[in-house]
Order: sequence, then C-alpha cells, then structure tokens
Amino acid sequence: MSPQIKKKILIVDDECDICEILSFNLENEGYDVSTASSAEEAIKKLSPEHNLILLDVMMNGMSGFRLAEKLRKEGNNVPIIFLTAKDTENDMLTGFSVGADDYISKPFSLKEVSARVKAVLKRIPEETDVSKEDVLTIDDLKIDFSSKEVKVEGTVIPFTKTEFEILSLLASNPSRVYSRSQMISTIWKDTPYITERTVDVHITRLRKKLGNKAYYISNRAGFGYKFSFHEQ
Repeated sequence: MSPQIKKKILIVDDECDICEILSFNLENEGYDVSTASSAEEAIKKLSPEHNLILLDVMMNGMSGFRLAEKLRKEGNNVPIIFLTAKDTENDMLTGFSVGADDYISKPFSLKEVSARVKAVLKRIPEETDVSKEDVLTIDDLKIDFSSKEVKVEGTVIPFTKTEFEILSLLASNPSRVYSRSQMISTIWKDTPYITERTVDVHITRLRKKLGNKAYYISNRAGFGYKFSFHEQ
C-alpha cells in the first residue's frame, strides 16, 4: 500500500510568530506546510500542488482580500481560509465575496484552526469517494464530480469548492427548494457562524459565473433556492 500524500498548505501572514506556530502545529498533524510573509511572496510560492491557503487579511503591500480576488479572477480556486482581526459581519461577507471558503477571527485557538482546516479539506470528497454517477448532465450543464469540473455549453467554468458544492447540491435535486438554513446545515455544518446573507453572497457569485445561464439557480421568495431547467 502506497503512503498517503500529504496535503500541502501555504500560510501567508506578515507576523512571523503566527507563521511559526501554525506551521509547527500543522506539520505535527501531518500536513506539508510552507510560509510567506506577504501576498507578493505568496504569489511566487503558490503552486498547483497546494491544497489550501491560510491567508491573513491585513498585510503591508497587497492585502489578503486583494490576493484572493486576484487568484479567483485568474481561475485559481485553491481553498482559502482568512485569518484576521477584522470580525464584523461585513468583513466576513467581503471575504466570502472575493472567494474565501472560511474565515477565522484573531485571536484564535490552534484547535479551531485545525478543525477548520480539516472541515474545508473534506468538503469535496476525493475521487475515490464520488457518488454513483461521476458526471451529471442537465441540458447544457455538465458537472463532473471526479475532476470537480463544471462546463456550460462546453466551456469550463472555474468554481471554488463551496460554489461547486452549492451547484452540485441544487442540480442533483432539481425539484427541491432548499431554504438558506438547510443549505447552511448541509454545506457549512462545521462552520457555526455562517449567516443567511453568506448564502446569498455565494449564490450571487455562482450566478455571475453562469452568465446567461444564471437562471439555472432560481429564488423562491420566502422559501429559498432551487435548480431551474428553464428561464423564469
């Protein structure tokens, strides 16, 4: 039996002490960890092999928000967990709106960081754990659960893990309306502070990426969201 490949994590924070303690603890948990003291350095160190970024928001030079936005615009959907002292709801929504997968407020406990890292990394099953049908095709939408790839009219659309899971959930149950609270309990079950506004932010991003096919995700006022085959 071949040895299990370690998950690669990049920690980006301009506080050396935080980088050192996070690196030490995550390496002890079996992760392959590298660090960067700025967003600019992170861009140079980030590779396709990285599975997760722990990203500070407030740094000299490029902020964490700007780095996340840059990566998403370039089609890089590596999971991002923000580490920040900014803990208002608007700050959290800003983080999610630029493509974050989770948000941890400083000061934090190492146990909390460990739990959040594990939760984000396990949201999408590994290829060996996909459902009975590896590919779901509905009209001109194709969702490949093995490659984690979404195509609309033959064009690959880049999705974050959270966006992919939202689309998969709705498209796999096209006749069902999911309330925001149901979506939270299904997709963010290990993240207790997620609000209904967070769901709306992700739906907005998802619809934007679908372009003229945004009608696939429809809103039933007062109830929630569902997958629609035709434009309303």
